[in-house]
Amino acid sequence: MTIEAVWKAESARLIAAIARVTGDIGIAEELAQDALVTALEVWPEQGIPENPSAWLMMAAKRRAIDSLRRSRMLGQKHEEITRELESQQQRLGEAMDHALDQVIDDDVLRLIFTACHPVLAVEARIALTLRLIGGLTTSEIARAFLVPEKTIGQRISRAKKTLAEAHVPFETPRGDDLRRRVDSVLSVVYLVFNEGYTATSGDEWMRASLCDDALRLGRIIVQLLPGEPEVHALLALMELNASRAAARRGPNGEAVLLPEQNRALWDQAQIHRGIAALEQAQKLGGGAGNYALQAAIVACHARARTLAETDWERIVLLYDALYQISPSPIVALNRAVAVSMAQGPAAGLEALDAAAGLADYYLFPSVRGDLLMKMNRLPEAHQEIQRAIALTQNLREQHLLRDRLKQVEAELRAKA
Repeated sequence: MTIEAVWKAESARLIAAIARVTGDIGIAEELAQDALVTALEVWPEQGIPENPSAWLMMAAKRRAIDSLRRSRMLGQKHEEITRELESQQQRLGEAMDHALDQVIDDDVLRLIFTACHPVLAVEARIALTLRLIGGLTTSEIARAFLVPEKTIGQRISRAKKTLAEAHVPFETPRGDDLRRRVDSVLSVVYLVFNEGYTATSGDEWMRASLCDDALRLGRIIVQLLPGEPEVHALLALMELNASRAAARRGPNGEAVLLPEQNRALWDQAQIHRGIAALEQAQKLGGGAGNYALQAAIVACHARARTLAETDWERIVLLYDALYQISPSPIVALNRAVAVSMAQGPAAGLEALDAAAGLADYYLFPSVRGDLLMKMNRLPEAHQEIQRAIALTQNLREQHLLRDRLKQVEAELRAKA
């Protein structure tokens, strides 16, 4: 195992354990990073220790005690101050010695809730979560979201400052607050996954590493909150969607949509994991939740051996249920696509045009153009696809739409 792999596996536990002692995740991360620097200096020569967590904690403890000594001495040599310093060093050392012997899972859960605290803006929650729990560097997060490293660094710095100034406690919320905070955590993880699954901009259709990071976070949260149905449901949704990853990209990285995908490339093991997680969510009484309904829709696709065998009528019903609890233009758009598959393109177009709030969303003219093509209304289809190209920021999707535009133009020429 490489040092980088050890860090990604152990950093959340280390930061969480230190934060329990210090009560400040900013200080905890600094100490953990100092321990990592020491490891980078020592491990290449001595090898990775048998217990990396304990080694890193000991390095962080030494750094904490050194920092305490420097901050308190300040040239003062009085015996009383020296005794107090020694007492504080002993208490700090003992606390950090015992930190990794405590229930680490609880600490990691506290760290997740702190990083995803509603006092932070969504972008800050995402950056801080990937940094503290995902173990990603600032540059890795910046590359993943195609923003300057300085911007991500500022988000993380401001987030830690905001948490400190708001005196956010390092604790697991209780009662009604737990439910609200779980929703915040899950939304952060799902936003990370979605950005990886279909990148909003740039020249890549997918960013697989972000999907992997979100899945890893989801699996951690399932272990920490096994009784929460929506936690299992979100993991199910991500596993089922990720199972299609290999089929969603062509040999040159081009986007491949569901109807054209080679289903032999779908990861069956991941599909089984996803369906098992969905069944667990349903057993816990969460089958009608937001993520569970979305997962059930993806499960319909996963169970179908071909596009023709897909139970589109059931998918329409699931979208109806989803719209009842989570009405949004995107749900309405996806429902319209399902209606078109179940009842024909004319019915789908009617459902799509009835949806509000989609005028500036690139998938609206994209889907509308596709349905108009199927209805042989080619001039209208040409106009809609052009509008979709102008709205999308992802180069792979632009290429996909331009290919569709060429197809329409060829058919128009043939009819001329």
